[in-house]
Amino acid sequence: MLKFLTRLRIVSVFFFIVCALQMLLPFAARAHEFWIEPQKFQAIPGQSFVADLRNGQMFKGARLPYFDHRIARFEVSFGKTLTPYSGRMGDLPGFTFAPSKPGLMVVIHQTQPDEITYDSWEKFAAFLREKDLEEPLQDHRKRGLPRTGFAEAYTRYAKLLAAIGPGAGMDRDFGMEIEFTALANPYLAEEASLPVVLRYQGAPLGLTQVEVFERPPDGEVRRQLLRTDTQGMTQIPLREGHAYLLNAVIMRPVTDRGKVVWESLWASLTFARP
Repeated sequence: MLKFLTRLRIVSVFFFIVCALQMLLPFAARAHEFWIEPQKFQAIPGQSFVADLRNGQMFKGARLPYFDHRIARFEVSFGKTLTPYSGRMGDLPGFTFAPSKPGLMVVIHQTQPDEITYDSWEKFAAFLREKDLEEPLQDHRKRGLPRTGFAEAYTRYAKLLAAIGPGAGMDRDFGMEIEFTALANPYLAEEASLPVVLRYQGAPLGLTQVEVFERPPDGEVRRQLLRTDTQGMTQIPLREGHAYLLNAVIMRPVTDRGKVVWESLWASLTFARP
């Protein structure tokens, strides 16, 4: 009887923690970047590959557990093979996978849409300016929308490039609504920069701000602002031994969802240069 009560308490505590995390996630998940970060960007075939779903700023953030009802898409790609990924409720880290063969592994993650309600115009305006989204800021006024009490829906589209063995292979477009695609392999190419293209609904997204977060093995993260050209392309400067997070955001108007008047779509891409 005592053992049963002890187990019941443990289960109850776990359930409480999971419920609390789910309540906090909508607030945490809106805070700046969302990305997939592995413990190691390079791994050996057959060994467990572990990565966190993270949310935060400057390539530093909270680890988010695996909750399937918050996931719209979670897949692993090797070449032309695309495999759905599923974990266990509450898994932390949120991704554990044992690749059986060498190659460039691409992990694709899309969240379910979520919402945030703004009680401060200053917070909304500061966010738009940080992400170089001046046009929505002007359109908000032109549409006669309120300065507080309005909501924004947001969805995250994240990709990770990891080298299994030598890491031979190429990234490709996986049909996400907004998506970064590397046009060279950062683990094999010897060039000093990595060409990437940003697409929205399958078309190049030109003249859009790209935040580049660069993290050395031992040192502070550096943030650089770049911009795609008219073809949606930009060059990411690379340095050996550094990890990279790319982030881009677009905002589009919503007219038929009550207090939700804006929708943001976030794209991220993480990789490293050996």
